[in-house]
Amino acid sequence: MKNILSLCLLLVVAGCTLTNKTSSTMSFDWQAHRGGRGIMPENTIPAMLHAVDLGVTTLEMDAVITKDKQVILSHDTYFNHEITTKPDGSYINESEEKKYNIYQMTYEEVSRFDVGMKVHSKFLQQVKLKTVKPRLAEVIDSIEAYTSVKKQAPKFYNIETKSKPATDNIYHPAPGEFVELLMQVIKEKKIEARTIIQSFDIRTLQYLHRKYPAIKTALLIEDLGGVKQQVAKLGFTPTIYSPYYSLVNRSVVESCREMGMLIIPWTINEVSKMKEIKELGVDGIITDYPDRLF
Repeated sequence: MKNILSLCLLLVVAGCTLTNKTSSTMSFDWQAHRGGRGIMPENTIPAMLHAVDLGVTTLEMDAVITKDKQVILSHDTYFNHEITTKPDGSYINESEEKKYNIYQMTYEEVSRFDVGMKVHSKFLQQVKLKTVKPRLAEVIDSIEAYTSVKKQAPKFYNIETKSKPATDNIYHPAPGEFVELLMQVIKEKKIEARTIIQSFDIRTLQYLHRKYPAIKTALLIEDLGGVKQQVAKLGFTPTIYSPYYSLVNRSVVESCREMGMLIIPWTINEVSKMKEIKELGVDGIITDYPDRLF
């Protein structure tokens, strides 16, 4: 893709250290959360390419839908004040951010907003560069071409559907339409075997399981409730059980083993905690800092 060379040069100029994973960690699923937002602007092509250079196994990202039915990368269904610069150069305020509803904007309108230049209060070392929320199709094209040039093994894609019942047809389409738009891109790019669809919204996972049972699924969990009870509510056994890391203990890991699920917790940024969680027997880690190898 024509932008890959310029992006690579930009990463070098920005002073990013490109580090390959050691062979001892290759069997462990090392996932770059939002492309590694502790280092690069979240959910952007530069972030994903940098994560490739770091040698991650899986690129974790979030998907939302625009008014003209484009699947794009964004953690929020609106323009978050923490990362957004308006087309006129001013910043979006927290009080107004939800007015910038991506589902009510065309992609052409979305692409006028910068999401890489504003200093992030939680990630002060994050590289700053001009970039926009990209289409998922462009992200996949960039990653596939870049891994080929770098002679790396193809990466996995862990894509979260950003939806919830209260905002159906307001900030996003209903579950069935959302999944179909997402799967249209995944099938077109022929990455079905390397795709995981994750969500807190079990409706999207249930629809996916009915219509596309071969696609890997991850159930996102943010509170206590019991592994078996949560899976029973979902109605099928997902490929991956993905809880907030503080919920993980040996009993949770054992329950996942008994049920035939992998367990990959989110989002762990401290190396000491990464080591502690890994020793419990998890299958991978999702982190904002994929450069913090251990």
